[in-house]
Amino acid sequence: MSVWSEWQDYLPAYLDGLSVTLKLTGVSLLVGLPLGVALSLALTAPAKAIRWPAVLVVEVGRGAPALVVLYFVYYGLPQLGLTWTSFVCATIALGFTTAAYTADIFRAGVNSIPVGHREAAQALGLSHWKELRLIVLPQAIRVVIPPLVGFCILLYQGTSLAYAVSVPELLSRAYSQASITYQFTTTLVLAGLVYAFVSLAAVALLRARWPRRSAARTDVAVPAGEPVPTAR
Repeated sequence: MSVWSEWQDYLPAYLDGLSVTLKLTGVSLLVGLPLGVALSLALTAPAKAIRWPAVLVVEVGRGAPALVVLYFVYYGLPQLGLTWTSFVCATIALGFTTAAYTADIFRAGVNSIPVGHREAAQALGLSHWKELRLIVLPQAIRVVIPPLVGFCILLYQGTSLAYAVSVPELLSRAYSQASITYQFTTTLVLAGLVYAFVSLAAVALLRARWPRRSAARTDVAVPAGEPVPTAR
């Protein structure tokens, strides 16, 4: 049997695993991104009572390997009476890791806002939360979208760790096929190609939406009275 015919036989099961992988990625982002925004705001808060607990959570989330967090949620929390399915445990673990890493991304976006914008908001008498909601966050979100997309790609690839707790994602389906056929090379190469195809497609969409030339052109400040350069 040729490699191509073997891959055609494996592909339906792989697509089922890919759907679980994409679902796990999406749900982890739904959990982690709002927490990341909240942590980033806490990291930039003036009150130490708010800032230091957020720093602790972020440092623990960034310092602990995602697999260790996953094992802790899946094997450790049941000893405290907290038991969930493997998919929920993977979502909690990856969502926590997502929150820790994206908190720094969002914080960098917030810190990139010119100080004059915030001073103008304060001069208008806006409260701290209105300043964040109306002035800071709308600008910061445009800055952090490209690195967030890059992180999403890494998270999509990192969902392969869920194989360790029996989530039937892409790598799990590949290993199951390899265990049946003993064709580890062809099955794992096909799984790698599926991961790479989705990752490269996301990178292509990112570059199409935010090309470097456009980003560089919009980041350049034009002095008052000077004509805005146009592409020729």
